[in-house]
Amino acid sequence: MKDTIRQLIQQALTRLASEGVLPEGLSPTIQVENTKDKSHGDFASNIAMMLAKPAGMKPRDLAEKLIAALPQDDQVAKVEIAGPGFLNFFQNSDALAQRLEEALADDHLGVRKAGPAQRTVIDLSAPNLAKEMHVGHLRSTIIGDAVARVLEFLGDTVIRQNHVGDWGTQFGMLLAYMQEQPVGSDAELSDLEGFYRAAKKRFDESSEFADRARELVVKLQAGDADCLRLWTRFNDISLSHCQAVYDRLGVKLTMADVKGESAYNDDLANVVADLKAKGLLTESDGALCVFMDEFKNAEGNPLPLIVQKAGGGYLYATTDLAATRYRSNVLKADRVLYFVDQRQALHFQMVFAAARLAGFVPASMEMEHMGFGTMNGADGRPFKTRDGGTVKLIDLLNEAEQRAYDLVKAKNPELDDAELRQIASAVGIGAVKYADLSKHRTSDYSFNFELMLSFEGNTAPYLLYAYTRVASLFRKRGLDFTEVEGHISLAAEQEQALAAKLAQFADTLNNVAAKGVPHLLCSYLYDLAGLFSSFYENCPILAAEDEATQQSRLRLAALTGRTLKQGLELLGLQTLERM
Repeated sequence: MKDTIRQLIQQALTRLASEGVLPEGLSPTIQVENTKDKSHGDFASNIAMMLAKPAGMKPRDLAEKLIAALPQDDQVAKVEIAGPGFLNFFQNSDALAQRLEEALADDHLGVRKAGPAQRTVIDLSAPNLAKEMHVGHLRSTIIGDAVARVLEFLGDTVIRQNHVGDWGTQFGMLLAYMQEQPVGSDAELSDLEGFYRAAKKRFDESSEFADRARELVVKLQAGDADCLRLWTRFNDISLSHCQAVYDRLGVKLTMADVKGESAYNDDLANVVADLKAKGLLTESDGALCVFMDEFKNAEGNPLPLIVQKAGGGYLYATTDLAATRYRSNVLKADRVLYFVDQRQALHFQMVFAAARLAGFVPASMEMEHMGFGTMNGADGRPFKTRDGGTVKLIDLLNEAEQRAYDLVKAKNPELDDAELRQIASAVGIGAVKYADLSKHRTSDYSFNFELMLSFEGNTAPYLLYAYTRVASLFRKRGLDFTEVEGHISLAAEQEQALAAKLAQFADTLNNVAAKGVPHLLCSYLYDLAGLFSSFYENCPILAAEDEATQQSRLRLAALTGRTLKQGLELLGLQTLERM
């Protein structure tokens, strides 16, 4: 609908320009927003206020001329002027009902991508394989997963890239310890944290051990067979730990998506050589750096992007540059989204700029850092255990499921244990994910089990329960969502409000895809659930006054149920038929 309104406004602008009311050559970005107060219509545009100055007119006077120049359209019932010059558009209820009918008949609920489909690479999760996944890996993993799901639903070809930390100096330390303490079985490496701490303790206490660790790094990077064998074994076990967490979280990541730092090792010397050939390298204190005019420190001095240390070693920047051209040349990406901590913003700005300067990627390839804030404890500080250590992600998920189990059992003591466990898994894991996804990606947030497991407010339990209410309505009739006949008619105020929100699903998903912000989908689903509740209470469905009204309301309920289910699944939440 927004696209239709933009097209109508554009036609009106073209007409006014041809009549001399507006200067020729204006090409404004036409903004159309959903209204918050339905007495002001369904959509609003500030185009008259934007163009009043170049037109030499008062905004309301220009608004009147725009309304007069707008072409007629069956989907628009009327257009009014509000405030200083807003154009308020009211939808035609019959046209809206027809759009919902089309959505009901479509497996994709009438959703299409606003622009052309793309090959999109999603860089997400990226744990360090030297340790078990901790809560700091949660945001990259689930935000990246949700955006990837939305892009796939919209028609993009999505390529997930789990850029794990599987290379570097810490592996020399681990290899030295594996040589010193031969590991007989994979079970002995099950406690990766314990293994890492023991190796680090030896590294800190013994200079001989530390020297041997450094030597092993060199041997590993040179392709020594024994080092590679031990390194491969350690990484396989580490990755199996990661996969167990991904499976519990229900994210779409597999071993096939792993493309770690080590994968680019053979290209790092080439990256440096190619930068040098382009005349982009400067030596600074023995290190090779790229200096770019747009990056300066507080004193106005240029900041270096270091690609090779004085001792010859490579850095994250070198690997990330190699990854950019792999994603361009091999994966043929149109767009690359990096879901990495907000604190890495400058690093990625510099890497992207250097990659373009060096010609590693074409100008057409979009590269966007989708930074995010930190997950904090109740005290507002980074989430830690009581003794100050990092919280293992698997431990957090275990606790979430147990708390959900206790809560659901207290509410439904008659359910058997198997069903309780199934519900607890969906509610517990869903609560952890939704609490994160419902916050703006760039914001920090405080982790709170009590709030996230509440059945009130914008939480996973509330939305999962809202879906079960719709599902139970159809169970009572022995119907599936797709088995309701008749036609949608929008008479009551609550029917119109619910219908208008259902029609916004496509715009919402396109906004999530464009900006990488799943919280917009969370807010949409929360509003949708609230509007359905109002509709359910004020518009009798099974007790409707006649068959046509009952069928119409059942069709509205069916589309609501399908939209809630699809939306929750795009967030990576498992829906339930009853709770």
